Amino acid sequence: MAHALPTPEDRWVEHPQGRLFARVWHPAALTAKTPLLLFHDSLGSVELWRSFPQALCAATGRRVVAYDRLGFGRSAPRRGPLPPDFIADEARTFLPVLRESLGLETFTAFGHSVGGGMAVECAAQWPGACLALVTESAQAFVEDRTLEGIRVAQEQFAAPGQLERLERYHGDKARWVLQAWTGTWLAPAFAAWSLDPALPGVRCPLLVLHGTHDEYGSARHPQRIGALSGGPARVELLEGLHHVPHREDPERVLALVAEFLASLD
Repeated sequence: MAHALPTPEDRWVEHPQGRLFARVWHPAALTAKTPLLLFHDSLGSVELWRSFPQALCAATGRRVVAYDRLGFGRSAPRRGPLPPDFIADEARTFLPVLRESLGLETFTAFGHSVGGGMAVECAAQWPGACLALVTESAQAFVEDRTLEGIRVAQEQFAAPGQLERLERYHGDKARWVLQAWTGTWLAPAFAAWSLDPALPGVRCPLLVLHGTHDEYGSARHPQRIGALSGGPARVELLEGLHHVPHREDPERVLALVAEFLASLD
């Protein structure tokens, strides 16, 4: 007998700075398990997670929530450059409204790339609400490899037709999205950023996933996240994978996350 696929539900969250788009996947069976809240990468959106949230919902039996950050996807535009503290600010300014609107009294944070840094900040700033944390390809500081990867991507997006790839997901916000990524990370004002101040405040169980061939960060990032975290941490270096393990080898990532969360139930 075939199992019913998780049902997606589109939601809108009213925030003082602009309306946010969210999508919720509900498991086939009602559950009291803590839901998963996904934080996308620097060019990401709900749609760019593709089939992963649905598969994550099915694999874990938990409600999964993804949202477009302000300025991304279907959420309202964001004006001007990102502030240097935008990673910590996501947890401080946007998470409380998301939690209230979407009924996330407690949650597990799952963040990819810069979203991993935001998930760390959420766990550190809201230790009573964030019960577990998963980071995937997260940067912990500004590394030369990260900047070089961004410069390469910047050149690629300058080629004819490349910006249209982003417009499919971000519409007329695409140029802002690209500039928000490249301009922020390459700016001298951002060079001293790191997760070091936040990590000791992470008290919940932590799973750190990182591809051994990640073009945006060496193994120093997951090792640092695991070492400085204030709670129990498990670091998994994924042999042969690059910056988007959940797309390159979804079954491997799903199995690791499902096992990690099951061990906490």
